[in-house]
Amino acid sequence: MMRGLIALTTLFVAVLGKETFEGHQVLRIVAKDETQLSLIKNLEDMVEFELDFWRGVTDVATPVDVRVPFHSLQSVKIHLESQDIEYVIMIEDLQVMLDEEQQEMESAARIAEPRNTDSFDFSRYHTISEIYSFQDMLVAENPNLVSKIVIGQSYEGRPLNVLKFSTGGTNRPAIWLDTGIHSREWVTQASGTWFAKKIVTDYGRDPAITAILNKMDIFLEIVTNPDGYYYTHNSNRMWRKTRKPNSGSNCVGVDPNRNWDAGFGGAGASNNPCSETYHGPRAHSESEVKSIVDFVKSHGNFKAFVSIHSYSQMLLYPYGYTRTPCKDQTELHNLAKKAITDLASLYSTSYRYGSIINTIYQASGGTIDWTYNQGIKYSYTFELRDTGRYGFILPANQIIPTARETWLALMAIMDHTSKNTY
Repeated sequence: MMRGLIALTTLFVAVLGKETFEGHQVLRIVAKDETQLSLIKNLEDMVEFELDFWRGVTDVATPVDVRVPFHSLQSVKIHLESQDIEYVIMIEDLQVMLDEEQQEMESAARIAEPRNTDSFDFSRYHTISEIYSFQDMLVAENPNLVSKIVIGQSYEGRPLNVLKFSTGGTNRPAIWLDTGIHSREWVTQASGTWFAKKIVTDYGRDPAITAILNKMDIFLEIVTNPDGYYYTHNSNRMWRKTRKPNSGSNCVGVDPNRNWDAGFGGAGASNNPCSETYHGPRAHSESEVKSIVDFVKSHGNFKAFVSIHSYSQMLLYPYGYTRTPCKDQTELHNLAKKAITDLASLYSTSYRYGSIINTIYQASGGTIDWTYNQGIKYSYTFELRDTGRYGFILPANQIIPTARETWLALMAIMDHTSKNTY
């Protein structure tokens, strides 16, 4: 029976080209002490289990979430139980959740395509072509406020589109926002789309965003890893990295949040091309990263840089690669506190905040460590909803609430940046 099932699954993948996750479970593992924590950390090196760490090892107080393939479930559970390490099953069968997500997308897609951004459905997940179409409509509807800049191409030749929101002037101080650098974090691209519409809707109506845009430009890259995002829709929903082949390996892709020239190749990144945190052959090897690097350097006047991820509900500032506090730590910490307080005012969503290395884990080659080292003081990373019940498969009905609360935090950061930029 099992052999037949596997054969059927293999046939399904071959015909439809989509990887399936029947029987995969997401376990939440909780360490009692540092000894157990190191035993959990060792699981990352047990390649035969083919584990996918959704939330990695940090400290005893923070649980670890890991997707376990069906073929490894029994072995992993026995291993944990033999070490007296506690775990609970967060997701009983990942494929069941993915099927529900897919059905919801398909039923929503039967509705007529939006003719303008007012009829665009922000409450569901969209394909890359739908997001590109939305961007073009937004530019066409708001030619005096929004333009589209193509800052480069992905490895597979997709445009790296950035929306520029500007009320005029040249080389004004600017704010950068990006979403979707890790392709499976779908609530980020969905939130980015909502943010774009929010900016054009509120300009001229809301005094705060109006004041910001009268002084500064905002740049927004919604699909920062387009090849990966396309791949999550068409082949493997759990894909995180870029899609460039790795020389000398069958494994594809680089973690674009380990590819920056800030402690590159250090702790918290992997030199194994098959790892989810593979840093790549050299800093800025990925065109998706290099295009941003070149754009930021050529622009030369960015004052804030915010990179948006999911999940864990955190707001983080540099550094991730070193324990040395950044020189603006007090100001960044106080601003993070204000931002998450504003965020919580809407739905009481609770966020943790602090430096990357102290709040989440050591990670080298990260985006905002590089931007901060370039002199962009207000460099932040968000980890959006949730804290693990759904993880990367956040139900679509949480998109708009997530975007709305996150916007309040973004406004706190952008407003502070504007008022402290001379």
